Amino acid sequence: MAIKPFNYQQDFSSIDFRQQPELYQVGRGEQGVLLVEPYKSEILPFWRYKDETSAMKSAEQIYQLFEAYRQQDDFVGMDMARKFIQMGYTRARRYANYKGGKKYAEDGSLNTRGNDPIKAAAATVFKSWWDKIRQDEDYLKRKRQHQARWG
Repeated sequence: MAIKPFNYQQDFSSIDFRQQPELYQVGRGEQGVLLVEPYKSEILPFWRYKDETSAMKSAEQIYQLFEAYRQQDDFVGMDMARKFIQMGYTRARRYANYKGGKKYAEDGSLNTRGNDPIKAAAATVFKSWWDKIRQDEDYLKRKRQHQARWG
């Protein structure tokens, strides 16, 4: 199934995606993670990747929300929780690889790649939870159904 391009032109400030799940697009990766309400406001307070301990607490709390959304038959919430967990991994990796999380210098050149073991450990935590979700057959089924029905 072809992935429908994410529509950034929607008026995200006026849409309650819990009330209008048909307007939600899965998109690619983390697209829309900081736009889709009320989920952003529900999940963001738990999102931390400073170190392994904060990542463990964060990922566990976000996964609990993932399961709560499942119990409410709320795929959009499940997918938003997945996006935050995925973003925990990608952001922690970015900071592990580049001081200050800055991959590019002001002149557009690539900054020197480093290795921050504290951020790398945080990334590993999020990666394990992200892998768990990506292998969740119920989640994958709901994702296919949502995309087939609404794009």
